[in-house]
Amino acid sequence: MKEKMKNYIGVACLALMVSACGDDFLNEAPEGDLITADQLGDGIELNPELGEATVTGIYSTMFVTETGGTTGHDDFGQKAYDVFGDMVSGDMALTLSTFGWYRSSITELQAPLDFTLQDNYQVWRYYYRIINLSNLVIESFGGNDAVPETADNRYTLGQAIALRAHAYFFLTQYMINDIEASWTTPTLPIYTEPGFVGSAKSTTQEVYDLMEADLNKAVNLLDGYARPSKTQIDKPVAQTILAYVLASRRDRWADVATIAGSALANTTATPMTTDDTVNGILGGFNDVASQGWMWGVDLNADIGLGLISWWGQIDAYSFSYAAFGDNKGMDSGLYNSMRADDVRRDQFFNQPANARHLQPLFKFYDSDRVITGASQIVKADYIYMRYEEPLLLQIEGLAKSGQEGLARAALLDFVSTRVTDASFVNTLGGQSLLDEIYKQTRLEFWGEGKSYLALKRNKGTVNRGSNHLSFAGIPIPFDDERLTFEIPQEELQDNNNITTQN
Repeated sequence: MKEKMKNYIGVACLALMVSACGDDFLNEAPEGDLITADQLGDGIELNPELGEATVTGIYSTMFVTETGGTTGHDDFGQKAYDVFGDMVSGDMALTLSTFGWYRSSITELQAPLDFTLQDNYQVWRYYYRIINLSNLVIESFGGNDAVPETADNRYTLGQAIALRAHAYFFLTQYMINDIEASWTTPTLPIYTEPGFVGSAKSTTQEVYDLMEADLNKAVNLLDGYARPSKTQIDKPVAQTILAYVLASRRDRWADVATIAGSALANTTATPMTTDDTVNGILGGFNDVASQGWMWGVDLNADIGLGLISWWGQIDAYSFSYAAFGDNKGMDSGLYNSMRADDVRRDQFFNQPANARHLQPLFKFYDSDRVITGASQIVKADYIYMRYEEPLLLQIEGLAKSGQEGLARAALLDFVSTRVTDASFVNTLGGQSLLDEIYKQTRLEFWGEGKSYLALKRNKGTVNRGSNHLSFAGIPIPFDDERLTFEIPQEELQDNNNITTQN
């Protein structure tokens, strides 16, 4: 009951904040019922739980529909952009398109070449919305340098700071072609106070400096935090986000290994094994209570998600698009690269003559598991992070910082949980070891929104398999313009300090 009430509070806060802004969410001093930082700060002094409730409202933004500023059926919070990334990376194939979602702008890569298309606006607006709401909470506690006196307020502030960094991180990945090549180039505007005044772009380095400072502070503020549910960011989640940030730089690999290792040591999550799932198949991914999950949200009928949701777009057992003609499956080349004894092969429906070929029927599924899409209200949960993420980041950091022996041993331990005979790992070294870590990352996190991040930091090349409806067999490098979104037309029109894409 307590968690359910928090969901209600979060949605209520979101409704208050979002409905007051409308299309004018960039205003420096919005009118209407939108709470100001001063008002929130005064309220927190009277009732400290108000700060926590407001952060819960930010978490609600991550799963509520239309938070990207559109009414599209691909606009449903963080998981919407996980789908964008998985498809642009090529690891998720649109294998049948009946209703047209994702077809032209995402899978045909039109949005990254046309700043007038709404998908660019969705990405931009969603993440800057998270940033603005986080800044509201941060300012209410006294600003970016504040250190609240009470532990509860420190934990609330730590979450808001981590959420801001999380949003900036995804902006750097989705909006910047190549982090290294753009290091000293102005790329994204920085906002560290609530309300947007139309700032000019800061350099990529300045954005990264902010993210790292934020996450280091968040880690300190969240020390000792025993969160009430996995909805909230705690210390190991913040550490994992920091590991992702540093990994995307490609020059701090020893730090990546150390920080990811600390996240593993601090989390109460444990590895996901086939013993925890149905019929020995590593699948389900529908319950936030899973011991493998570090961060996620408990969805239920009271929240009311249905057709427009990640489950609706991906899960053939839900009453929505994946059940009735917008099929998404694993890239056939990636599937065929799996060893015959890899348990993850069983996550996908493997009948080449069937229209559902390589759909994740046995990885992601509503608990009812009725293929006609009987589940009309989403009750399966959303996953944002699990134990294997810092684990594989640590392995990648070890290998890329010259600690091949440790990396190989850790990779052997991991792969042994997925294949019957993992002895081939012992023969790997140099580029072959790096290639295997990258491949294992893609296999392990298929459909979880991590493939695009791995593509960028590994300077990969997209090679779509034969089951894609477009660009099959055409190599596309990670820094190709077609793989990175554009600053949207609306921002160029409204922000006089940003007049061009470059």
